[in-house]
Order: sequence, then C-alpha cells, then structure tokens
Amino acid sequence: MVEVETRIEEQAAGATTEQAKTKGAIVTFAWKLQREGYSESTIKTYVDAMKILVRKGADIFNPTSVKDIVARQRSWNNTSKFNYVNFYDAFARIMEISWQKPRYRPVEKLPFICQERHIDQLVYSAGKKMGTVLLVIKETALRIGEVLGLLWENIDSENNRIILNNPEKRGRSRIFKVSEELISRLWALPRKSEKVFGNSNRHNYEAAFLRLRKRLTAQQKNPVFKRITFHSIRHWKATMLYHQTKDILYVMKFLGHRNIKNTLVYTQLVEFTSEKDFYVKTAKTVEEACELAKSGFTHFTTIEGIQVFRKPK
Repeated sequence: MVEVETRIEEQAAGATTEQAKTKGAIVTFAWKLQREGYSESTIKTYVDAMKILVRKGADIFNPTSVKDIVARQRSWNNTSKFNYVNFYDAFARIMEISWQKPRYRPVEKLPFICQERHIDQLVYSAGKKMGTVLLVIKETALRIGEVLGLLWENIDSENNRIILNNPEKRGRSRIFKVSEELISRLWALPRKSEKVFGNSNRHNYEAAFLRLRKRLTAQQKNPVFKRITFHSIRHWKATMLYHQTKDILYVMKFLGHRNIKNTLVYTQLVEFTSEKDFYVKTAKTVEEACELAKSGFTHFTTIEGIQVFRKPK
C-alpha cells in the first residue's frame, strides 16, 4: 500500500514538473517574441495557440506529438491546421527545436464585406468609446491594435488628421484625413492615459464588441451583425476605396501594405456596373505597351513584371 501511494506521489510530482517546464517554455517563447519586436496582440495569439495545443494533449517539446494532435482535430479545417502549424513553427524556431512542417494548405476565401448601413448601426448603437473606435476603423481602415495604440499626440484636431506612427504587421506609417464628427468624438473622450482609448487591452474590446453584435442581432433580428468583426470594417473601407478610385496602388498605400499581393484581393470584391468601368489589358514587352498606349490605354500598375493598362469603357 505504501509503495502504491509513493508511486502515485511520484507520478503527480512528475506531472507537476512537466507542467512547470511547459509553462516556463511558453513564457520564454513570449519573452523572445517580444524581444524580436512582435506586437502585443501577435504575441498573445501565438501564446494562446501554444496553450491550446497543450490542452489538447500535445507535448510541445516533441514535434511528432504536435503533428499527431493537429492531424487528429476533426473540427479544424486545413486553414486552422495550417495556422497552428505556423504558430508551432515559430515556437520551434525560437526554442531551437528541429522539425519539418506538415504540408497543410489554407483554403483561400474572400473576406466578408458588410454594408455601410450595418457599420453605422453598430457605431451609433455602441457606447461613446466603442462607437468612436468603430468610426476610426471605418474612416481609416486601421487594425484594432493600431487604433488602441493611438496616442493623444497622434490626433491633429486643427487639420482633422490622425497620424499612425506605430503600424502593425510591419506596415507603413501614414496620415489620414478624417471627419469633423470623428475629431469631436475623440476629443470628447476622457484623458486618463497617454493612449486615446486608455489601457484596456484588445481582448476586452473584442468581448465588448461581441456583446454589442449579439444585442443588435436580437434587436434587428438580423444575423449579419454576428459576421461583422473589427477587420470586416477594414475590408469594407478597402473595397470602397478601390470602387471609388480604381487605383490599387492608392489602396495599397492607404492600408499600409508593403506587398501588393495583399491588396489585390479587394479587386475581386467589387462589381463595376457604372459608366466608369474600364477595359483592362496587360503588356509583357515594350512593343505591346506602345500599341496599348496608341490605342488610348493608360498605364495603371505593374504586377510581377507585367504592365497593366486600362481605358474607360
């Protein structure tokens, strides 16, 4: 009996030791991500992913165990599995664990684009602070982390501008001309921190936004509100900009993208039905470009070495 009790105690102690080792590794992982310049929201996403893998039974020090656990998740589609493999790949790289990534391929889906009236309903049904957050995203297409990182010194009330100096995803800094309504809303907020929206983290705002969406869904009896996220509003703004300007480079700069491939998705989300539609042609050689120019086409952009020309219909 004593031997059995001793064995149980040793097993429990061993489990506790392994748990402590795992927790310590995840903390070290988070610290090293921070040292490499990852944003707070990105670090939390990576850390949460590692914790989920552990809860599902993965030994994060054993790549084979991680592969097995990911493969067994029937409720995860290939996109989810692809993401978790990439999360673990970052962990393995930083913790110097050798492994070979499984070959999952994400399912490419076009982003959901809501309607402006639904965004406005959210803006004007929300509280003062949340409504202002949503209006900032609507007018600037900033990511939620970028919005929450805005400082009071980034608000230029004299010129109705918002200045983004700390973009996420290694994006470009940029300046936005915004409405007087938005500037008024911003300056009506309490100043309890150097940050415009205080020190609450992103996940608090996401939880509050979820409650707002549920409330509007029930009130309006419209499930579309459940599909709208902070990023959906960014997608809406990008799509509308491309619809208005037909200038993919302008949209690219507005969003802060460094790679035009990330912006091109918005060209697939707009159906042009007005008289301002364009004929589009491509040219691979100087001769082809000259012929298009003679035919009234103007150079629009260059993608992967191929020149794109357009002419109004």
